[in-house]
Amino acid sequence: PVDSSLLGAHVHEGGTHFALWAPRATRVEVALVDADRQQTNHDLTRQPDGVWMVFLPGVEAGQRYGYRVHGPWSPVTGERFNPAKLLIDPYARAITGGVDYAGPISDHTPESNYLPDARDSFASVPLSVVVADTEPPRPLRAVPNPEDLVVYETHLKGFTRLHPAVPEHLRGTYAGMAYPAVIDHLTELGVTAVEFLPLQQFVSEPFVANKELVNYWGYNTLGFFAPHAPYSSSGTLGEQVREFKEMVSALHDAGIAVIMDVVYNHTAEGGHDGPTLSFRGIDHAGYYRLTSDLRNDYDVTGCGNAVDTSKAGVLDLVLDSLRYWVTDMGVDGFRFDL
Repeated sequence: PVDSSLLGAHVHEGGTHFALWAPRATRVEVALVDADRQQTNHDLTRQPDGVWMVFLPGVEAGQRYGYRVHGPWSPVTGERFNPAKLLIDPYARAITGGVDYAGPISDHTPESNYLPDARDSFASVPLSVVVADTEPPRPLRAVPNPEDLVVYETHLKGFTRLHPAVPEHLRGTYAGMAYPAVIDHLTELGVTAVEFLPLQQFVSEPFVANKELVNYWGYNTLGFFAPHAPYSSSGTLGEQVREFKEMVSALHDAGIAVIMDVVYNHTAEGGHDGPTLSFRGIDHAGYYRLTSDLRNDYDVTGCGNAVDTSKAGVLDLVLDSLRYWVTDMGVDGFRFDL
């Protein structure tokens, strides 16, 4: 079995430990990205359980990074390894930047779904961020009984955008949701739990972006451990984690539980004709259900792909994510999409 507690980027005294589950890869590099967007690549070492690891001295919180995963280009066996594509860490606790859909973000050429594209996606994709451990939010003094819950379902950005008492620079953010006038409003309503539409890092779908629109609702997850960075008023190099925790503490102090809407049945990569941003490049057949020809995603979600939780490493990812949001981020409950 894989020790999933090691996965992701963990800050220790003197440096950071990186670990990625990629059992069918032949080589894994972590690319450290500096403020000038220069990359420095370091090789990871494969363990018997298919986890690749490296400890890098001097790497601190706030460091941006991505993975380059090598292996066969063999769509007929569900292997679409392409090290030209810089990949998000599935266990990244913070993600910065968005997707440039005009860039070379597909693992295959524009002419063919089954020929690799050698162009580097670096300038067109989001980056993972190293985040240090910090104290969890203050807990609820008393957990409400389910039958006593008064649940206020809301969209964090929309709710705080329209609240007249929230300062303009905090509207649409976690800090706006934690603003005293917002907390007072919820308390006066008698609310005992706020259920947020998705707050895990998400991106717009290509067909939405091509219409010059954005995915507003958030049901298109890219990072299952990362709070959505555009909802941060304080920065995106880990500051979004602190601001999310401060929001949870403020709600808990008022006796209000936090419930998150979560989407674990598909990811933002869509079908194999969609962008390669993380999971597909790490192991197409490892993370997704594929049709019998192993070249195409078996889409039972209507979103282009279906996450394959029959695989132990993928099931661990979902359970680890849920545990992280409860133990580290202070979330009290979940509403599962589809």
